[in-house]
Amino acid sequence: MQENRYDGVGGGGGGACYFVFMNYDPEYERLRADRSGEGAHELDEYLSRKHDGVLGRCLEPGTYRKVSSFLIVDGFSVEITEEQADVLRSAEGVRVVEKNQDQAAPPINATAS
Repeated sequence: MQENRYDGVGGGGGGACYFVFMNYDPEYERLRADRSGEGAHELDEYLSRKHDGVLGRCLEPGTYRKVSSFLIVDGFSVEITEEQADVLRSAEGVRVVEKNQDQAAPPINATAS
């Protein structure tokens, strides 16, 4: 797997974590249905390549950081700018791009002074 060296720049400001969910993919469904150990490994590799490919086609290297690919749904999390999120929203195969709203939430144990 090719490493993306994230330098924290891109689109003129700091990035945030976004969730990207993909359109229906019969190959994903086939691999997900295979409950063997080998099937899980194949699914992990397939999704990683697929998600890295979407990012590589749409965004400049070094301007994003893929955090993880999800196995339970065909999606991934990535640190990008709002402008980059807009680019991904129009990318072929992408269904939804949403900002992780939990990042801005205050800690649960925070006390008011």
